[in-house]
Amino acid sequence: MLQVWALAGIPEITPGTDLVAAIADAAAGTLEDGDILVVTSKIVSKAEDRIIAAEGREDAITAETVRVVASRVTPNGGTTRIVQSRLGIVAAAAGVDASNTPSGTILLLPEDPDASARALAAGLREKFGVEVGVLISDTLGRAWREGQTDHAIGAGGVHVFEDLRGATDAEGRPLSVTMPCVADELAGAADLVKGKTARLPVAVVRGRADLVGSLDLPGARSIVRPLESDMFRLGADEAYAEGYEAGLSAR
Repeated sequence: MLQVWALAGIPEITPGTDLVAAIADAAAGTLEDGDILVVTSKIVSKAEDRIIAAEGREDAITAETVRVVASRVTPNGGTTRIVQSRLGIVAAAAGVDASNTPSGTILLLPEDPDASARALAAGLREKFGVEVGVLISDTLGRAWREGQTDHAIGAGGVHVFEDLRGATDAEGRPLSVTMPCVADELAGAADLVKGKTARLPVAVVRGRADLVGSLDLPGARSIVRPLESDMFRLGADEAYAEGYEAGLSAR
C-alpha cells in the first residue's frame, strides 16, 4: 500500500540552514527503511543561498539558459521564455521563481539538485540508521497539456525509472518501450499533500521500498531526454523560422 504524507514542523529556511537537521527534527521517529522523502526545491535553493534581487530576474534567466526553445510576447507586453537551463531541464524562465520567496527576491534552482539530493539522503541515513531515498521536486508545465505538476529535478538513492522492458503485460504481450518515470510520479503524488500554499515543503512516500538503493544510482539528470532524440526541441514558430531559413539557403 502506498502512503504519502507531509511533514509538519519544517521551519522557515534561510541561507545556511542545515536541511538534514531541519528535516530530521520534523521526521523524528517516523522514518523507515525504504521511505522516500520528496523535498520542494525552494527550500534547497534557500538553504544554498540561491537568492537574488527580483530586479535581476531577466538577467538571471539569461544566465541560466543554454538554449531557447520558444519565446512569446505576452498580452501585458512581457516575454515568456521556454528554455533549456544549464541543468538540462526545459522550463519556463529556466526555473527562476518568485513564488514563496521573501519580498523583493527570487530563487534560482539549486546548483546541482542531484548532489543536493544525495547529500540529504546520506545525512538522513546516517542520522536515523535507515535506508531512505530523496527526491527534489519542482513545478513544471507540460507540452500539449494545460496546468502544471511537480517533477523530480534531483534524486539521491532512488531509481528514477521502473524499467518494464522485456516484461509482459496483463495479456501476456511483451513490453518493448514501457519505462515509467516513477520519480516524476512520486513527485506529483507528494505535491498532493504538500500543496503550494500550506508551507509543507517535505513529504514522505512509503510503500515503494523497491525503488530505494545506492547513493550512486543515476540522478534525475538522467531523465532529461538527449537533444539528439528530442523530436520537439523547438517551439512551432521557431521550427518554422529555422526551416524557412534553411529553405532559402538551399536555393
